[in-house]
Amino acid sequence: MLVLFTDTDTDITPQIAREFGYHLISMPYSIEGETIYPYEDFETFDAHAFYDRLRGGVLPNTSAISAESYKKYFEPHFQNGDDILYVHFSAAMTATFEEMKKAVDELKAQYPDRKFYTIDTKGITIGSLNIVEEIGDLYQSGKTIEEILSWAETEVDHFAVYFFADDLKFFKHSGRVSGLAGTMGTLLGIRPIIYMNEEGKMVSVGKEKGRAKALARLISYVELLGDEIEKHRVIVAHTDAPDLVNEAIRLLKEKFGDLTIQVVDVNPTAGSHCGPSTVGISFHAKRRTL
Repeated sequence: MLVLFTDTDTDITPQIAREFGYHLISMPYSIEGETIYPYEDFETFDAHAFYDRLRGGVLPNTSAISAESYKKYFEPHFQNGDDILYVHFSAAMTATFEEMKKAVDELKAQYPDRKFYTIDTKGITIGSLNIVEEIGDLYQSGKTIEEILSWAETEVDHFAVYFFADDLKFFKHSGRVSGLAGTMGTLLGIRPIIYMNEEGKMVSVGKEKGRAKALARLISYVELLGDEIEKHRVIVAHTDAPDLVNEAIRLLKEKFGDLTIQVVDVNPTAGSHCGPSTVGISFHAKRRTL
C-alpha cells in the first residue's frame, strides 16, 4: 500500500489531510521561549490570536526537526509493509531535508523492500497546498505512484503563488529577506510582491505602495499567467487579513467569473517569517513567472 505524507508548512489542516488521506509531519515554531508543534500541541490553529501576538511585537523563530523525529513518523508504515510518498514544501528553503535523508537511509537499511518517494512542490504554504491537493485527487482516483510522479514532473512548475508582505521585519528576523528587493519599503508603506520561482526560492518581482495596489498587482499576475484556472483550485491565503481576502475574491470573480476559490490561513510556522496582514494567491499557470 502507498501512504501519503505532507507537512504543516503546506498550510494543510488535519481536516484537509483526512479528506485526501495524508499523514501530517508537524513543522515547529518557537514563540516566547516555547516550541510548538502545529496540530500536535493544539487541534485548531487560532490564526487571529497568533497574528495578534505578532502585531504586539512578538518575533517567533522556526527550526528543523531531527532525523529521529522523521523516523518516528515513517517507521510504523515501513513496519506495516507500506511504501511512502512525501509531498513536501521547498527543499531549497531549509536544511530539514538533510535530516530526513539521514532518517530514510537508516530506515531503508532496516526495511530494504520498502520504497520512499518524494515530490518537492518547490513552494510553501498555498503554493504547496495546491499541488498537495491535486496529488490527493490523483491518489483518491486510484492513480499509481508512477502516474503521480509523472504528473508532478511536468505540473509542479505550473502552480504559481504570488503574495505581498505587509511588514518585512519578520523576514529580516528570520534571515529570509536575502534576495528580496525593497527591504526598507515598509517604512514608506511599500510592499514587495514576492513569488516562488522554479528553484523553490522566494524572489521579489517589484513593489507597490499600499495594500490596494499590492492586491491589484496580485490579480494582474493571475490574469497574465493563469492557465485554465477555472479547471483548478484558486487558493487565497492570509495572515489574519479577512478584509483583504474578501476584496481579493471580489476582484477574482469580477475578472474571471465562476472559480473554485479556497481560503486558508497561513500556517504559524510559515507565518512566523512573513508576519500579519500578508495575502497570497496560488493558481494554475502557464509558468511561474513572466
